[in-house]
Amino acid sequence: MRHVLLSLIFALGVIAPLHAQTAAPDVTQWQAPRALADIQKQVSFGARAMETPGHAQTIALIEDELKRLGLEPKEQRFTSEAGGQKHELVNLVVPMFPEAPHRLILGTHYDSIIRAYRDPDHPDAVMPGANNSASGVALLLETARALKAQKTPPARGVDFVFFDGEEGPLSLGAGDPHWQALGSPYLATHRSEVFPAAMPEQAAIFDMVCWREEKLYPEQASLLYAADEIDKFWNIGRTFAPAVFAAQPTPQPIFDDQIALNLVGIHAFLVIGFQYEPWFNTTGDTPDKCSEAALAGVGRTVLRYIYAP
Repeated sequence: MRHVLLSLIFALGVIAPLHAQTAAPDVTQWQAPRALADIQKQVSFGARAMETPGHAQTIALIEDELKRLGLEPKEQRFTSEAGGQKHELVNLVVPMFPEAPHRLILGTHYDSIIRAYRDPDHPDAVMPGANNSASGVALLLETARALKAQKTPPARGVDFVFFDGEEGPLSLGAGDPHWQALGSPYLATHRSEVFPAAMPEQAAIFDMVCWREEKLYPEQASLLYAADEIDKFWNIGRTFAPAVFAAQPTPQPIFDDQIALNLVGIHAFLVIGFQYEPWFNTTGDTPDKCSEAALAGVGRTVLRYIYAP
């Protein structure tokens, strides 16, 4: 009898079936040419390590693009003295659909390493950072544009977070034997400053997502904290962008900005294209290594994930 009554209620339109309540996003609004242009623009700034002119230009680019969408970036400014190096840093937090009680962080870092230390010929030259730095920023900016263009908002709110200091106190990333992230631990321990109301429940962190031969693997450290969310994200990715998403996990854990968030109870996972030879942290990390197909594969997966029940 209960099933008969429920069927009658659905038929009368008193209660819509669950699948009818979940809107599907228009993924064509996620436009890879715009994301690639964002990468090219950032690379044109030159070095974007902490306290460089290019770093300030990147902040301005992020804020200007998101203000055009009617969003209000929040600057979380702080001083770090980690590793005996004093730096003034800025995390950027940009809420979208702020009234939604359930929230998701989409995060990336926007700082880059100070020099191309792995380059065999020019280790002191600028590292362009098209993939390692600019691609994550471009992914988030274009996702914000695509969300703004949707006819129906998602059920959960989104907080775009751009972390500073991910490349560590020396701005050398993996080239620093004592590396530690700076921006994400600060945001995690001072989260009430930027999330005064509803605290985000999940987080997806992106890094190095534009390579034309991109392969993304579930990251081992993230699986300890956010296996369900990884399953959801990778199932979408493998369905709609099978050339980009692989099933097997990374061969080892990758410690990045997802760690600090998980330690304070925000279930976070990392999406990173860790295979990027021979250009990783060299002068060869340039926009020609990026592809619109890879960007669209990741970006449209993100959009579907935001809307997934």
